[in-house]
Amino acid sequence: MIPPSFVFDLDGTLAHTAPDLVGALNVTLALENLQPVVLSDVHQLVGRGARVMIERGLKLRSHIVSPERFEELAAAFFAHYELHIADESVAYDGVPEVLDALAGQGAILSVCTNKPERLSLLLLDAIGLRSKFKAICGADTFAVRKPDPLHLTGTIDRAGGNPARAILIGDSPTDRETARNAGLPCILMDYGYTDVPAHELGAEAVLSNFRDVPDAAYRLLK
Repeated sequence: MIPPSFVFDLDGTLAHTAPDLVGALNVTLALENLQPVVLSDVHQLVGRGARVMIERGLKLRSHIVSPERFEELAAAFFAHYELHIADESVAYDGVPEVLDALAGQGAILSVCTNKPERLSLLLLDAIGLRSKFKAICGADTFAVRKPDPLHLTGTIDRAGGNPARAILIGDSPTDRETARNAGLPCILMDYGYTDVPAHELGAEAVLSNFRDVPDAAYRLLK
């Protein structure tokens, strides 16, 4: 039998990373003398990578910069974030245990995220999850990224899995769209980072507790 492939989003799915992301964004906004955003703003900021987060943060403050200045701000964001990538970021409750259980059952685990690959590796290493995945593919791993389905199917292939028995676990409209584009089922966690409530996105399952992922996933993969 083909072993199941579980593909996970990172921010807002496996780990609560909002405090460090917002911290880096606020350092960036301060360079333009803009008021900081607050943690509750994260739902309308996160989801399509750091550069989009910066764009949304500037828009939230009704501020426009030149393309050249934007590149300077993006560089400042990444420089700060890399140094503070896990000051407050932590794996959600139950994540390490569930990943270990799935791997013990023969499942192939991977990460498909719009965070740059190097930063994804740094973060997962810092919170003790990196070794649990066969592949960790970020926004720059391939020529495309979520919601392009090739980001998802490329991740599955790199991990040694088969799309015929794969599922994406995420938290946002981007994840739902990616799974739909790839023709795969999707589970959304309702505690994540999304400006549209998870239960309104049409996923095959919506969960509140990461410990419920295996049962829901195996039902969908039958």
